[in-house]
Amino acid sequence: MGLTLHNDLWAKFRKSNPVRLASATLALALCLMAAFVPVSLAQKTSKQERKVIVTTKPEYPDILRHAQVGGVVRLKATVLPNGTVSNVEVLGGNPILAENAATAVKKWKYAPAATQTTESVSLSFTPH
Repeated sequence: MGLTLHNDLWAKFRKSNPVRLASATLALALCLMAAFVPVSLAQKTSKQERKVIVTTKPEYPDILRHAQVGGVVRLKATVLPNGTVSNVEVLGGNPILAENAATAVKKWKYAPAATQTTESVSLSFTPH
């Protein structure tokens, strides 16, 4: 009896509103597809960072140190295959500290690699 009632309701629903049925079917299909997406597609592949061989400490202006101005400067460094830094882009941080950080990172030397890479660099300036 229960199955017959279910089939009867399903038949009425199908006939009464085909657009609603199509929408519900599409939503169900999308949910099922999302449930079976491999985990590897949802995760970013981790890029192995190049090893820094030589670093230069950035200048910390005395006026900023005494004023207790510090923070983190985020940079993106383009490193040539031979390990030299060809370009540094400031992503965030105090502009004066960022300028000093970029100047220092341009003098860094990385381990050689087969191709040019882009490395993320974060430098912390602590006034203490």
